[in-house]
Amino acid sequence: MSQEPEFPFDRARRVTPEENQKFRAAISEQFGPELKKRGRPSKEEEEKYEPISIRLHPKILVWAKEEAEKQGIGYQTLINELLMAQISQS
Repeated sequence: MSQEPEFPFDRARRVTPEENQKFRAAISEQFGPELKKRGRPSKEEEEKYEPISIRLHPKILVWAKEEAEKQGIGYQTLINELLMAQISQS
């Protein structure tokens, strides 16, 4: 059995957004429904979140994860919403 050669990633190029849009339109035209966009929706500049690192007590994380699961949201979202509510009260 012969082994297939590896893809030449060093010679490959990125697809431009215009090409990607044309590909999506061609696929939709040929196969029917429009493809859904993947990933998170883009946000306005003032809505973008700042990635940070924070140390929390393990009991806080356990509580946040349990409470978030009850509400059907992520625990980081829950913590963020609680902090936003706290600053809007002051």
